[in-house]
Amino acid sequence: MRMLSGYLRPDAGSVRVGGVDLAQQPLEARRRLGYLPEGAPAYGEMRVEDFLAFVARARGFAGRDVRQRVADAMAKVHLGSYAGQRIETLSKGYRRRTGIAQALLHDPPVLIMDEPTDGLDPNQKFEVRQLVRTLGHDRAVLLSTHILEEVEAVCTRAVVLHRGATVFDGTPKELDALAPQSITHGRLDHVFRTLTGTRAAAPSTTRRRA
Repeated sequence: MRMLSGYLRPDAGSVRVGGVDLAQQPLEARRRLGYLPEGAPAYGEMRVEDFLAFVARARGFAGRDVRQRVADAMAKVHLGSYAGQRIETLSKGYRRRTGIAQALLHDPPVLIMDEPTDGLDPNQKFEVRQLVRTLGHDRAVLLSTHILEEVEAVCTRAVVLHRGATVFDGTPKELDALAPQSITHGRLDHVFRTLTGTRAAAPSTTRRRA
């Protein structure tokens, strides 16, 4: 995720965002990306609206445009009633929403989300998953997760990585079909263990690849 978002330079391969090479045109590629890191880090002492305004200004917006961007982002993730609340006092679910809002401020065509529901209770997970599905209607959403029920809940395509190599690339239905019919519970868990367990073939290189 860090390589795709430009934080870590790969030593092999390349990344293109909407046809723009991240290594050759890093600023232009990043303008097309929204990024939610794992844990949705933010400045806890800041109020939600102030934090989002700070991020908007860092993105290069000014004046009335900042206020409009913040209002639009909060509306998309239903944060309006929490605008004046300090981030450190929010529930994990609403801290995630704040993180998603900052990633959406510049209306990017590509959104990268790292473990967006990690540590959330079932109600919060449901709300964030609903939000991710909605966001996927008008943009590409790349979701990283170890919670396999998430794949079935929100994904239209699943890629399984093992030691830096792709061991599966297809639909969630195709992933589920790899499990024996005799397994009725935890089918994706079984497939994941089969694809990434100690018996799975390891790639011949340990180099970082995009």
